[in-house]
Amino acid sequence: MALFTAPPRSICILRLSAIGDVCHAISVVQAIQAHWPSTEITWVSGKIEAQLIGDLPGIKVVVFDKKAGWAGMKAVWQALKGQKFDALLHMQAALRASALSLGIKARYRIGFSKNRTKEGQWLFTNRHLPNTDSFHVLDNFADFARYLGVPFEAPHWNIPLSDDDRAFAQQQVNGKPTLIISPAASKDERNWLTERYSQLADYGVEKGLQVILCGSPAPREVALGEAISQHCQHSPVNLIGKTSLKQLTALLGAADVVVAPDTGPAHLATTQGTPVIGLYAHSNPKRTGPYNSLAYVASAYEQHAKQQHGKPVAELPWGTRVKGDTLMQDIQLDDVTAILDQLIS
Repeated sequence: MALFTAPPRSICILRLSAIGDVCHAISVVQAIQAHWPSTEITWVSGKIEAQLIGDLPGIKVVVFDKKAGWAGMKAVWQALKGQKFDALLHMQAALRASALSLGIKARYRIGFSKNRTKEGQWLFTNRHLPNTDSFHVLDNFADFARYLGVPFEAPHWNIPLSDDDRAFAQQQVNGKPTLIISPAASKDERNWLTERYSQLADYGVEKGLQVILCGSPAPREVALGEAISQHCQHSPVNLIGKTSLKQLTALLGAADVVVAPDTGPAHLATTQGTPVIGLYAHSNPKRTGPYNSLAYVASAYEQHAKQQHGKPVAELPWGTRVKGDTLMQDIQLDDVTAILDQLIS
C-alpha cells in the first residue's frame, strides 16, 4: 500500500552527491513533481551538484558544504529551521548524510530497503523501502517514488540549459559528427589506459568524427587530457577544465556518442539522450552503468569478479566490487571500436 493516498504538502530530498547519482535522482524527483504538482520539494545537495539542480523548476535547493564540516551541517539546519516535512527521502546511505539528516524534521524518514542499505542508515530512519529486486541504482531510487504512491516506469529528465550553454555547445560541435571522450573516473584505477584513449580518438577521426575531450578542472584530469593528446596522431579538441557543469551538459547533449568510464559525464550524457559507451571493470555496469546505454558497455567486471570472489556475477551480493590497479587494461581497443562502429553506422 502506498504511503500517501493524497499529495503530501512537502517532501525533502537528501542526496548530496555524486553527479551520476544525482542524475538518477533527478528523474525520480521530477516523476514525483509530475504526479503531485502541488507538493513542495526541497533538495539538500552538495555544492558541485547544486550547479546542476539549482535551477530545476519547482525545487528549493539547500546547499551543504561538506568541507565546512560541523558548521556546514548547522548551516543546513538553520536554513530548514521551523520546517517539518511530510516525508524525508534519505537517498544517500552514507554516515555523513545520515548525520546531516538528524537536523531535518519530517514525519516519515524513509531509507533504503534492508537489502540495499548500509552504514547504519536504518538507525536514522523510521520507514524502510520493502526489500527489492531492483538492480540499477536508478531503479533503487525509483523505489522511493513507488513507495510514496508515485508510478515510475522509465526515467525522463528536464534539466534547464541556457541559450548561452547551448550556443557554447553548438559552437564547439559546429555541425560535425562528434565523439566525446570523458576519460577520467573519480579514481585513477578506474580510468582506461591513456594510449588506448589516444588510439580510440585517432580511430574516431579516421571514421570521420570530430573528437572532443571533456572533464573537470582537477589537475589529475587536466594532466590526463594532455597525455592523451600527446599520444594522438590527430589532435583532439581538449576542453578538459574549460567548461562549466551546464556547458558540459549541453556539450554532451550535442554529441553523437560519448565514451566514458564510471564517471558523472556518462550519466549527464544519458540525461540528454546521447548514447554512451561505458568502460567498466571495478563495479557491475548493470548496477552503475549509463542507464539507457547498458547494451553498449565494454566490461571486464565479470571476469575479474569471478576470479576474485570465486562465483559468477549472478551469485554475488548486490554492490560487489573488485579491486586492482590494472583491471581496466583488459578492455581491449577492439571491444570499444566495435561498439562505436555499431553506433555510427
